[in-house]
Amino acid sequence: MPILVRNLATRLDEPEDAVIEKAARRLKVPPAAFRRIGVVRRSIDARDKSAITFVYNVEVSLAGGASEERRVVQRLHRQDVAILEMEPPPEIEFGAEPLPGRPMVIGFGPAGMFAALWLAQHGYQPIVLERGQGVKIRHRDILQRFYREHVFDAESNLLFGEGGAGAYSDGKLYTRVNDPRMRAILETFVEHGAREDILIDARPHLGSDRIPTICWRIRRTIESLGGEVRFGARLDEIRIEDGALRSIRVNGETLAPGPLLLGIGHSARDTIRMLAGAGVPVVSKPFQLGVRVEHPREQVDQWQYGASCGHHRLPPSEYHLVARGAAGAMGDVYSFCMCPGGIILPTNESPGLIATNGASRAARNAPFSNSGLVLTVPPERVGNDPLAGLAFLEKLERAAFESTGGSYRVPAQRGDDFLADRLSDGALTTSYPLGGQWTAIRGILPDFAIEGIRQALRDLDARLPGYAGAECLVTAPETRASAPVRIPRDTATRECGGVRGLFPIGEGAGYAGGIMSAAADGIATAEAVMRRWAPAR
Repeated sequence: MPILVRNLATRLDEPEDAVIEKAARRLKVPPAAFRRIGVVRRSIDARDKSAITFVYNVEVSLAGGASEERRVVQRLHRQDVAILEMEPPPEIEFGAEPLPGRPMVIGFGPAGMFAALWLAQHGYQPIVLERGQGVKIRHRDILQRFYREHVFDAESNLLFGEGGAGAYSDGKLYTRVNDPRMRAILETFVEHGAREDILIDARPHLGSDRIPTICWRIRRTIESLGGEVRFGARLDEIRIEDGALRSIRVNGETLAPGPLLLGIGHSARDTIRMLAGAGVPVVSKPFQLGVRVEHPREQVDQWQYGASCGHHRLPPSEYHLVARGAAGAMGDVYSFCMCPGGIILPTNESPGLIATNGASRAARNAPFSNSGLVLTVPPERVGNDPLAGLAFLEKLERAAFESTGGSYRVPAQRGDDFLADRLSDGALTTSYPLGGQWTAIRGILPDFAIEGIRQALRDLDARLPGYAGAECLVTAPETRASAPVRIPRDTATRECGGVRGLFPIGEGAGYAGGIMSAAADGIATAEAVMRRWAPAR
């Protein structure tokens, strides 16, 4: 039973191993008494910019064993020193019911990928159907055909393909979801090529340059365990009879699946409409809408680190900002998916649309940092039809495309010009790979969003001088922060309400909001399948 020692602070000018001496002093034992010490969490405390510190939680095993560890903890009686209780992962009790067919997973984003991996590891031999392509072909379609030739492929892009939308994102692994599966997910990433730092960093990330290879390796693991991944396999039709899933059609072929795990992602709007038309229940839910703002990375670092900006031990700075009540009756406006030292990416799934997202490479050393700035829209604001949110967002994305003359350049406006409602002019520099065009953002977003974001920019500029100034670039629209629909499911069985054999998972089904929560949701549903049906082998 090792000891957990929390909140050990080291200064910027202290070496990282200074934490060993500090842990010894906290425990009032000599460092020689340590049998093992390891960092379990690392963060930066920059609240006092004159004394920025690294803060560690460490796990310590003493040479005297468990009895000595308990004695030390009882003697100190401190809240920041405790016995680390190691709970074994829960055992999976496999069901006895024979599988009606091999489990099928629709979509190979984080939810589908981890659902398939867990099924494969336990002998269920899943078949994954992914409408997009593997990372090598996908990479060519994005970099060569779209970025250079401006030829958009609706089936192989930044949203569809191996790894899903997460494959070309920043790869943020921070989540507020408290799920015991999170550690296993992080360890899986490390086993497949991620840096071990993600196991201890308070805000871990993978990096857009590393995620595709990690996804490819996870796929190879699934295949080595008897699973199968098919690319270019779009779900075109689903047949439901007597409240149960009977068959699906993929590329003209009729398939009779076993349990079907539906991890289609938040942007497969054509699939959502097809499912609703086939009788799958779909309900509306709140969604996020806004802009993506970009600043010079050094400016963001200066806000966070002050005089210590540029110190070799400090990483590019992140922020999480909230403008309380800036959107009036709709509440707060807040930053989302902040990408330090990153780029703004196009995230349209269909031609003739523009939507934005952010990404960073592992080093996070690009010249700009960017973040979404969004507010939450209640579904009744856009109509009573469950699919009204999809049509509403598409309308905004098409307006963005048309505002730049159909060029796929991102609509942009300087922060001070956006506040003053005037068109920007002069040179436009942006990280967006297709370039930008000065455009009036007011013509793209609805008035309620414009006014809320303007108020947020004013509030944030008062706290961070220059946040809404001439160095700020406002781009639009940010419409893919979450899906505006949910496919209802039973909380215990995780089966779709009204369609036996169908298991909605991940962001597209309305049950996750990022890589970690989507992966955990996929795993939890895979475990529900295991509890009901016996393995294939």
